[in-house]
Amino acid sequence: MNARHSAEPMIEAGGLQKRYGDTFAVKGVDFAIYPGEIVGFLGPNGAGKTTTIKMLIGLLRPSSGTARIGGFDIQRQPLQAKALLGYVPDQPYLPEKLTAREYIQFIAGLYQVDRRVAMQRGEELLRLFGLADRADELLGGYSHGMRQKAALTGALLHDPQALFLDEPTVGLDPRSARLIKDMLRNVADHGTSVFMSTHILEIAERMCDRVFIINQGEVIAAGTLEELRAGGDASLEDIFLKLTGGAEEAAIAEALL
Repeated sequence: MNARHSAEPMIEAGGLQKRYGDTFAVKGVDFAIYPGEIVGFLGPNGAGKTTTIKMLIGLLRPSSGTARIGGFDIQRQPLQAKALLGYVPDQPYLPEKLTAREYIQFIAGLYQVDRRVAMQRGEELLRLFGLADRADELLGGYSHGMRQKAALTGALLHDPQALFLDEPTVGLDPRSARLIKDMLRNVADHGTSVFMSTHILEIAERMCDRVFIINQGEVIAAGTLEELRAGGDASLEDIFLKLTGGAEEAAIAEALL
């Protein structure tokens, strides 16, 4: 992407490590993500994806290394850094006693968004996600898919420059998943950096400008699909299985079938 050559990084990881006793969950991750990019973060279960994201957004203190959002160190300048980001976890924990509209006002207060601006943008997002008719119902009564869309509404309300999503389409019906994919592309086209972990390789293959593959706490491959395919593999699935040691298991499963 041209942005990789014409702008400063929006999201940076420099030597990020997380250690629990003698066990490393993340072993020194380095990368930079630029404005307007959608980057897919892939890896087997337990590879370190969620731990890395939590260090980047300030929910987890790294054992060593730095994380920066818009040039601000997330540990040393947390208010400036967190003001620039939005985050949607894989299991959104929303205040169940608030309605969606009340939740929007709560988020607006946290990020000091003007009340009228927040109401206008919030209503637009609620309509887009098909929640407007149920926006006065308590979030505690929402389905998983509705919670996911309400969480994304809150994450987008202050127009973040860096958006982090942990498995954003898990548990969604096809229409909702497509809506979120289209929304993320639109957000990136307006300059936001999107960093998204996913197990669904097809989504990464279709949506992402670059892909990072992490295994056992280390980023073992990074690049565009064309760059990753330089080894001759036809699909992202083939590349992923070869790099993460899943090719042998896939062959055994196929033989059993």
